[in-house]
Amino acid sequence: MSAFLPVEALSALSPQAQSMVAGAQALSAVQTGSTADLSGAQGIPGTSATGSFGRMVSDGISQINSKLVDGEIGLQKLAVGDAQNLHQLMINLEESRLSFQLMMQVRSRLLEAYQDIMKMPI
Repeated sequence: MSAFLPVEALSALSPQAQSMVAGAQALSAVQTGSTADLSGAQGIPGTSATGSFGRMVSDGISQINSKLVDGEIGLQKLAVGDAQNLHQLMINLEESRLSFQLMMQVRSRLLEAYQDIMKMPI
């Protein structure tokens, strides 16, 4: 059984997802010692590694911020009695809370990794 996606499934993915799949396939090839499958691991064309990482972080923070703002607007509507769907409001609030917690965990892990690297002797 192959761990790789069939071509039909890969073509249905977004370009960013295709890049991630290609990276995972390249990592798998490196771990198994095969370098023949490395031709698809090129990254996103036209961007540098730091530019795409910075853009990814910025987009993630923007998405989390919009979820938090939507939750705040929903709470304000609930406070004045304009909330139409309490169930959906609670789902949105929980989703925004979990997204924020995930972002804080990722930030903590990145800071720990940075501190570990800075402690390494040269």
